[in-house]
Amino acid sequence: MTNIHDIARLSGYSVSTVSRVLNQKNYVSAKTRADIEAVIDKLDYVPNAVARNLSRGATLTIGVVLPHVAHPYFTQLLHGIMRAAFAANYHIVLLPSKWEPQLELKYLEALRQHAYDALIFTSHGLPLQRLATYQRYGRIVLCENPHDYSLPAAYAERTATYVEAFTYLKHRRHQRVAILTSRPLEASATTKAMVSAYEQVYQRALPTELLYTGIITAEDGARAGTYFAQLTEPVTAVLTNGDDIAAGMRRAYLAAHQPVPFLIGQENQLSGEVLGIPTIDHHFETVGARALDSAISEQPQSIALPAELIINH
Repeated sequence: MTNIHDIARLSGYSVSTVSRVLNQKNYVSAKTRADIEAVIDKLDYVPNAVARNLSRGATLTIGVVLPHVAHPYFTQLLHGIMRAAFAANYHIVLLPSKWEPQLELKYLEALRQHAYDALIFTSHGLPLQRLATYQRYGRIVLCENPHDYSLPAAYAERTATYVEAFTYLKHRRHQRVAILTSRPLEASATTKAMVSAYEQVYQRALPTELLYTGIITAEDGARAGTYFAQLTEPVTAVLTNGDDIAAGMRRAYLAAHQPVPFLIGQENQLSGEVLGIPTIDHHFETVGARALDSAISEQPQSIALPAELIINH
């Protein structure tokens, strides 16, 4: 394989002079540049982009750790990250994790070996404390509130809007309200925020049977709907974790010939607009773009972006 030393030997110029030509540097005469470029053309030499980037101390590649893309939270984040990366001439590598700590450690070790300039964690299975220990090897950006950890982040401020949603339900006299989430309470900051907002508004603990987790797709929403439709004491309202999920739940209630509870979705999807249900828009595409900005910025910071409760009629 041709390398820079071959070009230097055949052209009769030093390796440093050849390097200046390859890297479009000044201080090379027109004749010298022409001689070296003629040898480069003859050898059909193409510089090793990976080696060049490493010599500059950057790969121009950002790793995005994400558990799956079955929920709009992740797809919207990813759209925003990719849009911002394209504008900044950065490459994105998708790193599927399924929330498995060993896979996440593998990606952190790759950061340590300078395979990426930064890692963006859209979610994580490892505790924040463990992620923070890898900061010395490269930039780590979160898509959630880092709280007491000095990790840069871009995230939606969820709590205030969840409080607004439950307050809306309480004003409509809904007392038996269920919550759908993707992950268990002990593992998810989002689930904790939803349950905490409920307890703040209603001033009581959420009954265990009214928190249904493992919900990611519309089919999962239908499964939850089947469960709630057969309860002896029916729920009157449900805060779901997606408009498509709310649509799946509605379908299950209709199939069971039961009155559909009042539904609130999330992520402002077309299904919610068509059904005319309220939704919470966390503007995750913007969050993703800001996360990418933090990954490549010289002065990263934590940015909380407001969410929005939308009442569709």
